[in-house]
Amino acid sequence: MNLTFTEEEEAFRHEVRSWIESAMPEDIRRKARGAGHFTPEDSLVWHKILHEKGWAAPHWPKEHGGTGWDAARRFIFTEEMELSGAPQLSVFGLSMVGPLIISFGTEEQKKRFLPKILSGEELWCQGYSEPNAGSDLASLRTTAEDAGDHFIVNGQKTWTSYAQYADWIFCLVRTDPKAKKQTGITFLLIDLETPGVEVKPMLTLGHTPAFCDTFFENVRVPKANVVGGINQGWTMAKALLGHERTLLAMIGPCRKTLQNIKRIAATKTVHGRPMLEDPVWRAKIARLEMRFRAHLMVSYRALADQQKGKMPGPESSILKLVGTKLVQEMTELGMEVMGENALTWYNEGVCPPVEESIGPYFCYERAATIYGGSNEIQRNVIAKMILQLPSS
Repeated sequence: MNLTFTEEEEAFRHEVRSWIESAMPEDIRRKARGAGHFTPEDSLVWHKILHEKGWAAPHWPKEHGGTGWDAARRFIFTEEMELSGAPQLSVFGLSMVGPLIISFGTEEQKKRFLPKILSGEELWCQGYSEPNAGSDLASLRTTAEDAGDHFIVNGQKTWTSYAQYADWIFCLVRTDPKAKKQTGITFLLIDLETPGVEVKPMLTLGHTPAFCDTFFENVRVPKANVVGGINQGWTMAKALLGHERTLLAMIGPCRKTLQNIKRIAATKTVHGRPMLEDPVWRAKIARLEMRFRAHLMVSYRALADQQKGKMPGPESSILKLVGTKLVQEMTELGMEVMGENALTWYNEGVCPPVEESIGPYFCYERAATIYGGSNEIQRNVIAKMILQLPSS
């Protein structure tokens, strides 16, 4: 990807930067200058501001509400959003089920779901993992029994991120218990207000209510909510996981964490001078920044391929593997830079200074190498699909 921008592209960068500066509400701007600890309500406010501008889903086709930007402009927009510290929009609708419906949904599904995903009127969550089916997703046990024009769904999903705020959940369910594991699964859209659905939030080690257990007891779901065909869910899952693992390249979190580390190191002293001027600490930070920049280039090459219509393939596992490991190493360095002060914490709902966010974020990202498919699974995918090594 050519990263030498034209005058027109640099003018576009100036347009985006100026618009963000003028459009961002003051309370969100204040949080962006600090630790960037946003509530779901903050993200929804920013979502609606972007939607009004027409910039909520720059990666969607223009006929469905996208911007029609090329790869370079998408690169610039993403970079400026990250540099501004703006809230990240919920990815489950805009970047996961939305693109899947665009690619595989019926015309009725596109008309019903896409406008409300785009506007932020309906929020989504993901129902993949179960207590005994995480990395081995094909072992899922949530069932959808055929009952004429609808299914009866029973089972449990876990790690359903922010389900307590969502309106809909996209689920993998077993519709043919006699079929081979991967071939008896269906991709189903379920309204969380349907009788029989129960969502129970849980606290993470980072003291955030990010995850939930979601229970289904005799939940009636219309067959019209199947995406991609009955018993074709594994194909849908692989397509969506490609999008998810590209997102888990962790470019934004890595960039923000690196900025915070450098900000802290510039003010904290060691041996009578700023830590950032100490050659040992400067080398530690520089090594991570060089690795981040290399990872950034690979990530945007994948993004450029998607802009040309190429669906994310097994190479997305490389992005997930490298990105999640990198963000963990960055949070570890952040804890090291903070020293004993890394033990500070903050109360839920309070916007903390950068320093007080290091400890909770370090704890939260211990899960990064597990969610979205554990990194051990990613290595298996890379060996089989890219290196083409025989399975043992």
